[in-house]
Amino acid sequence: MKKIAIVSLFLLVVQFVKAQENVITTGVPFLLIAADARAAGVADMGVATSADVFSQQYNPSKYAFSPTKFGVSVSYTPYLTSIANDISLSQVTFYDRFNERSAFAASLRYFGLGDIELRETGDPNEIPRTVSPNELAFDLSYSLKLSDQFSMGVAGRYIRSNLKIPDGNTDASSANSFAVDVSGFYQSEEFAMSDFNARYRIGLNLQNMGPKISYDGDIERSSNFLPANFKLGGSFDFILDEYNKVTALAEINKLMVPTPQEVGDEDGDGDVDNTDYSIANEEYRQIGWFEGIFKSFGDAPGGFSEEMKEIAWALGAEYWYQDSFAFRTGYFHESPDKGARQYATIGAGFKYNIVKVDVSYLFSTSTVRNPLENTLRFSLSFSFGDSYDEY
Repeated sequence: MKKIAIVSLFLLVVQFVKAQENVITTGVPFLLIAADARAAGVADMGVATSADVFSQQYNPSKYAFSPTKFGVSVSYTPYLTSIANDISLSQVTFYDRFNERSAFAASLRYFGLGDIELRETGDPNEIPRTVSPNELAFDLSYSLKLSDQFSMGVAGRYIRSNLKIPDGNTDASSANSFAVDVSGFYQSEEFAMSDFNARYRIGLNLQNMGPKISYDGDIERSSNFLPANFKLGGSFDFILDEYNKVTALAEINKLMVPTPQEVGDEDGDGDVDNTDYSIANEEYRQIGWFEGIFKSFGDAPGGFSEEMKEIAWALGAEYWYQDSFAFRTGYFHESPDKGARQYATIGAGFKYNIVKVDVSYLFSTSTVRNPLENTLRFSLSFSFGDSYDEY
């Protein structure tokens, strides 16, 4: 059997992009999939929402503002349900706010692509060999309050991608890498306005910054950038009375990955052919991950207008009644030239004592199919231990 690597197929399935110019693709894109139903209900926003158990994926700085000492959560997200029933993303998270100013958290994300049957020949009667490609990320984070309103956090992430399928001449060694996040979070005190009280939050996170990932061990020639991502967002609480609260949310994010350049006559032979594409691809792969972070903010071939298209944005709202029942909605927009992900979401949450259950649903508004269409996402979390006053 020929050497089989399903990385490119996986990227195609996840991104669902059309034949667009200069679309940025990365390795291990599962890191960008919202794993919990609360964030999924507000169009995958979480960098500036109030602290919860799932803050690890969006902004670990928020753990320093957690209202309870401990938290545990599990989530399950079916994926590509229209074509398979055994592809899913799961996550488990734990945090400990061990004093008034500091918190520690750990999480594990597991993306399983189900079972794939392989046959050496085209004979349907041949007994197949079954493989189960998967990817995972294990995170540890620490957050610290630098003042009553502001905290910062750092997270370390081990990434393992087991997508390569061996044949008789190659092994099935996994691709491995690591990444760090650096985040900040500001939460104001509650203050009075004319007819209601209010509070606002601002969040920032630089995610997945780390070495490129490769299945062949050749980082220089056969590697992919990690999905380094810049997130910036804000939220504003309208505290209408002791029973009703509405939060408005806004967020932008941009991949900190170099933009593929337009291919010209690279070898000077007067024609643009496969050799030119090979040269351009080689030059792109020679860019280091650290250099690529800085290049990503000013390297779009179309200049500033194209650079702005690489910024995706989202808007949303969350309503809580008696801190027991929540309703959520949101909208996410990505340029049609840079992936064309556009979708609306709705969600709900129910909290009783230490238990909280969240669900969400996604509606694609783009001509490009979304792998999470017609899918209910679920998450379950427990918050317990001593309570902390917000101020």
